[in-house]
Amino acid sequence: MASREAFLARVRQAAEQGRLHRVHLKPVPENIGYLGASGDLCERFASEVNAVGGQAFVVPDLDAARHQLQLLLNEAGARSVLSWKHPVLVRLQLSKLLATAGVTSYDYERLRAMDFDEQRQTLLAGDVGITSCDAAIAETGSLMMCSRPGQERLASLLPPMHIAIVERQQIAPDLIDALALLMTSNQMTNDQAPSIKQIQNPESRIQNLPSNVTFITGPSKTGDIELKLVTGVHGPGVVHVVIF
Repeated sequence: MASREAFLARVRQAAEQGRLHRVHLKPVPENIGYLGASGDLCERFASEVNAVGGQAFVVPDLDAARHQLQLLLNEAGARSVLSWKHPVLVRLQLSKLLATAGVTSYDYERLRAMDFDEQRQTLLAGDVGITSCDAAIAETGSLMMCSRPGQERLASLLPPMHIAIVERQQIAPDLIDALALLMTSNQMTNDQAPSIKQIQNPESRIQNLPSNVTFITGPSKTGDIELKLVTGVHGPGVVHVVIF
């Protein structure tokens, strides 16, 4: 049986490893009701993504985003990807990019045509998941993901690498603004991308919400076993975010 000192030493070591990915703790003054991100939201969001163990790339436009995505796929040696159907990815011309790179893409329509066993094997063999998001939260570096046909959770949870393509107007200062953005976006068509200016409408109501909303903050991490921080157990161990 390990001695008390040895046990406490292991706890201290695990706690030190856990501090590699910090958690935000800010005192909230009694006279203030809102603490959100300020300044350049792209830079703040990218900084927070990096701080929680992800890797962010801020690029100027769609062409640069395509180039950065191609580099990441090459680096991963990707042969197949699970991908969303999303207006940002359509404008990125993701299907054309993947076809040119010789990477097989599996989206909602292609997967639903398979029988269960073939679908399961295809999902488990995916090298990379490529998504956008419903909103990005600058204050914490989080991605807000709504599950619906064409935006399956598996794309961001099952492959070992997750790549999210985020447009500047999808970035909200904090969680409160992200939920307000969700109110507005659920009243718009899939071809429309709401801007931050549109989230202030007090008449907005959440309609047609999906069955699941997931918040992703960096790679999958758990400290369940002996308080030792391990990445990639419950989801991707590598998360990249390309912001244009």
